[in-house]
Amino acid sequence: MSTVTTTRTQSPAPARPRARLDWRLRFGALSLIWGFSFLLIKVGTEGYAPFQVTLGRLVFGTAVLAAAMAAKRERLPRGARLWGHLAVAAFLLNALPFSLFAYSELTIPSTLAGICNATSPLWGMALSLVALSEDRPTRVRVAGLGLGFLGVLTVLGVWQGFHGLDATGTAMALLASLSYPVGWIYVRRTLAGTGNSHLSMTGAQLMLATLQLAVVTPLFTGFPAHFSLVPLLAIAALGALGTGLAVLIQYGLVAEVGPTTAQMVTYFIPVIATGAGVVLLGESLRWTTPAGAVIVLAGAALTQVRAKKGA
Repeated sequence: MSTVTTTRTQSPAPARPRARLDWRLRFGALSLIWGFSFLLIKVGTEGYAPFQVTLGRLVFGTAVLAAAMAAKRERLPRGARLWGHLAVAAFLLNALPFSLFAYSELTIPSTLAGICNATSPLWGMALSLVALSEDRPTRVRVAGLGLGFLGVLTVLGVWQGFHGLDATGTAMALLASLSYPVGWIYVRRTLAGTGNSHLSMTGAQLMLATLQLAVVTPLFTGFPAHFSLVPLLAIAALGALGTGLAVLIQYGLVAEVGPTTAQMVTYFIPVIATGAGVVLLGESLRWTTPAGAVIVLAGAALTQVRAKKGA
């Protein structure tokens, strides 16, 4: 939320607004942060169990949101019913997909996980046709949906029988990408128009996701025998930057340039994730991966094309 300033009528000149970083630079920063998140997950899982990586990510992310709320004097939302809906949103948008991506990267490269993440708009398009009556199917959007899933099959190399890919890890990454649109549809149906700020709602959501992982993690993992520094730093960066700061940047972009432009960051994430995985982690790259990624992104872009009014 931007701060509203007032000027005095006696002043000979209006107060100059506080300079803000150009939205294009913030857009680029968000693309880099989320693109490198898959590399950070991979590094984190080299020293800690997947649930521990997710829990740490949520703890650091929640801390950033809590600090932002304190700075802006935001209060947590109220109402048992509202908190119940937020708990479901926290599971679908944070606890579940974060955990699935962490588990998936035990057996698949971060490059593939980043590309699987790019299928979220495709899942969202397919689900919205069923769950949201206001989203009308058009020939272009349906064609984009088909093209996108053709890209997924290309990435997986389906004609080669998925040779060289771990089916379980890949399925987890795709399920994680599916969880996001399911969560956003749930939020749209249950939490729209509550009157609370995005910051307070997201802060409460991340706090609930942290509590969920705090309960689950001890049931599946023991306390770390030792603390590996580099993986721990990766988890801290993943939470503070990839979860906390990224959310603040995202909502600022949505408020300034609108959701359509802001969500275009989705198309840059797999490119950055692939580059980071290949250059910094030395992950191998088959020709089907970048070729399929291009097809996925083209299909995802077509699914966002809206019908012209009056058409």
